[in-house]
Amino acid sequence: MPQPNPLAFEIRDSGIAGKGAFAIRPIQKGEQLIEYVGERITHAEADARYDDESMDEHHTFLFTISSRMVIDATNDGNESRYINHSCDPNCEAEIDKGRVFISAIRDIPVGEELHYDYAYERSGDETEEDEKRYKCLCGTAKCRGSIMEPVSVFKARKRKEAAQRAARKRRAATKK
Repeated sequence: MPQPNPLAFEIRDSGIAGKGAFAIRPIQKGEQLIEYVGERITHAEADARYDDESMDEHHTFLFTISSRMVIDATNDGNESRYINHSCDPNCEAEIDKGRVFISAIRDIPVGEELHYDYAYERSGDETEEDEKRYKCLCGTAKCRGSIMEPVSVFKARKRKEAAQRAARKRRAATKK
């Protein structure tokens, strides 16, 4: 992927959560804004590093890039870690060969806060406490109340995974 343009945004206080990224010039749909960077660690390292209490503060600086790896932008990250979540985003995060790039999905005027849908993957055994921990504060008309993936997406993913497992079993059975 091409290198992102010089920063098109600045970091300042956000009405969503703490700090946020705000456009300082018009941004065009499709424009790549920044690479999400940080320390690459395993999921086990992330779990060991951040207990439930510290996750309340740091969970939004972790970005899953594969079933094994996470980018932890807590200490070694750049400005990308301040792009907040929204259920009605103006940006998206794209993973390309283990790297994460944030791009605009529509034109963004000067002064507008940048955000993308974090859509944290559900495990299916979330507690009420988990739901509170991952509460969405975007306040948009499309707000689903959580920064986790919609339940419908989780259910569709689980159905697809079950169908894939069944297909593998059928293929294995026909080979015998």
